[in-house]
Amino acid sequence: MVKSNLLISTLFSLALIRFAAPAATAENIPDLFLHPSQLLSGEWQSIIDPYESGFYDYRWQQRDQSGSPSRSETFYLDAKAADASERIEYDFNKSPSLKVPGDWNTQKPELFYYEGSLWYRCKFDFAAKPGAARQFLRFGAANYRADVYLNGRKLGMHLGGFTPFSFEATQQLKPGPNSLVVRVDNKRSKEAVPTLNTDWWNYGGLTRDVALVSTPEKFISDHRIRLESEATRVISGFVEIAGAKDGESVEIEVAGVGSKQVVKTNASGKADFSFAAPTLELWSPDSPKLYDVSIRHGGDEIHEPIGFRTIRTRGREILLNGKPIFLRGICIHEEFPLAGGGRVNSPEKGKQLLDWAKELNCNFVRLAHYPHNEAMTRQADQLGLLVWSEVPVYWAIDWENPATYQNAENQLSDMIRRDANRASIIIWSLANETPVIEARTRFLTKLASKARELDGSRLLSAAMEKHAKKGSPNVSVVQDPLSEVLDIVSFNQYTGWYDGLPDKCAKVNWEIPYDKPVFVSEFGGDARQGLHGDKKDRWTEEFQEDLYQQTFPMLEKIQGLAGLSPWILVDFRSPKRLLPGVQDGFNRKGLISSDGVRKKAFFTLQDYYRRRTTSAAAEH
Repeated sequence: MVKSNLLISTLFSLALIRFAAPAATAENIPDLFLHPSQLLSGEWQSIIDPYESGFYDYRWQQRDQSGSPSRSETFYLDAKAADASERIEYDFNKSPSLKVPGDWNTQKPELFYYEGSLWYRCKFDFAAKPGAARQFLRFGAANYRADVYLNGRKLGMHLGGFTPFSFEATQQLKPGPNSLVVRVDNKRSKEAVPTLNTDWWNYGGLTRDVALVSTPEKFISDHRIRLESEATRVISGFVEIAGAKDGESVEIEVAGVGSKQVVKTNASGKADFSFAAPTLELWSPDSPKLYDVSIRHGGDEIHEPIGFRTIRTRGREILLNGKPIFLRGICIHEEFPLAGGGRVNSPEKGKQLLDWAKELNCNFVRLAHYPHNEAMTRQADQLGLLVWSEVPVYWAIDWENPATYQNAENQLSDMIRRDANRASIIIWSLANETPVIEARTRFLTKLASKARELDGSRLLSAAMEKHAKKGSPNVSVVQDPLSEVLDIVSFNQYTGWYDGLPDKCAKVNWEIPYDKPVFVSEFGGDARQGLHGDKKDRWTEEFQEDLYQQTFPMLEKIQGLAGLSPWILVDFRSPKRLLPGVQDGFNRKGLISSDGVRKKAFFTLQDYYRRRTTSAAAEH
């Protein structure tokens, strides 16, 4: 009888899989973040799968595309043996656990360098809430490919390690316990974005929150709101209602400025709005004022704290709210130096990085080289830190591959849609240190056009490179056809570290033939915290300190210098950095060590920014 029941159960399960609807495409629905949710954080069971046995059969056919996947080896079915005679070659219940959110590299020694497939399984209970007609599984990020299955059925797949994605799970959920299985694969590939070669750690796993989000049948899926002009104080934007028809009412209110408006959706569920707010207080680093913005439609209502400001350029100046501003910045990787290190996986860790930037007297952070956790950009709004946000088009991408371009565009679109309402973000960055070749320029010019189509209210840039003028080694030139389509001429330079010694800084002059603001997006050098010596001794704190001291006067020579962001706030892991006793697997250019200790150059930069702040205040 037991075997008979097993056969019936197996045939039923396979019939469901065979006739299931095709897996959905991953979606980025920005306003899911603002709806009621059940966080699925905690301990998830995990199976390391280096040969991808749970994903492919022995003929290398993808199991989730088979009409009859084997219960015994297909991990996403989360099968249990019905009796002692059934062969099941995996068991999530008996497998070790990993914390979610979190990278796997810093949780288990055997996973430190692991690149490959790993399966996660989460069991959770579900009970529908009153008024909640639809359910979505939302992932803050998973590096790099994620295949998502719920109760033995595939919801879909997502590519890209740093942006959110979601799947509707309304039909697949069941009352009581549910089994969510996710395969995450962080293998690098030539066609990926980023590609094979990077100077940072390839953290694998479910690195940001996973949540089950509840919404009404028709719900607020996206909204955009911004200040058109600091002079007119006109606010405009749009709201999108998933499932809405033509003529449905949407209410928008900005609390505290007497602004409330009711608008009607069009046939696509989109409603545009525009109204004046003459008493509006502008957001700035000195006064990061946020207003409670509420949107209501039927039984759905969301609230979001939003600041209002303008950003544009005038010749070689950057204007915030119509006034020139110098960007006192620092670069940051989304990596935490304490508590075992690894990818930032909590708002508290992200805030600590931003607090250190504030301690440096920064008013700006470059969040390199990929979109950071959305909690960090929201905290930047609260702290009054301006932000550069970047997609991981880094070094050498497969420039001629249409799929690679589409991947980059998808990540750019997801980044912009996620953070379009953040007052702190003033720059979208397209790339870092890419070669000046025709294929690359076509790729990035097309990407720039997409960025402007999605959001024309912010500045566009990329971290380019400087070159020595032919025949004049002490003349540094920044000339790149990409500059023609960007708003800011940004470049990385390492005079005194990769290019000569610090005393070369005094000899350098600059040629930058663009009537645009100039921003130095990287400079610096490595130092092992606690290693001391003469300022000419490489790797010492004194060498790094002297390099900073000699770099400042060199950069001050640049006409139109509008800001800088030295590389980098904190030491970070990199498999490329192998010098024993100094690097030990870390890029040591941080001003704070991998143990959280400030180096001497930290105070050098802090003092430089203090003097710049004092000077700017005196001018006004």
